[in-house]
Amino acid sequence: MQTSTVAELARFFPEATPVRIPVQFTRTGGGEAAGIPGIQESTVIEFGTSREVLFSCTTPLEFADVLRLRNSDGSLDTEASVVAVQYQPGATIVAARFLTSVPNWIVKP
Repeated sequence: MQTSTVAELARFFPEATPVRIPVQFTRTGGGEAAGIPGIQESTVIEFGTSREVLFSCTTPLEFADVLRLRNSDGSLDTEASVVAVQYQPGATIVAARFLTSVPNWIVKP
């Protein structure tokens, strides 16, 4: 049984709202230990705030890695820096903060 999930990481982000936004990310830079830039993966953003996205992936990302996040229609196309990571067997649970303001990407009622 997985002991940590995206929902558990979201507890540290009080403004986090559940979402399901399919995206592709590309590692563009940042921390050195995660390997070379250019790694791509498709995932689903599971929680979001006005400044952060939280998701699970299989890529071994590290703190300060910079990711370009894009959804299929291009309405989300921005860079974010990894601010929290939890490692699980076969999964990396990630929180990444936008490097620039992304207005209206998540609308709360």
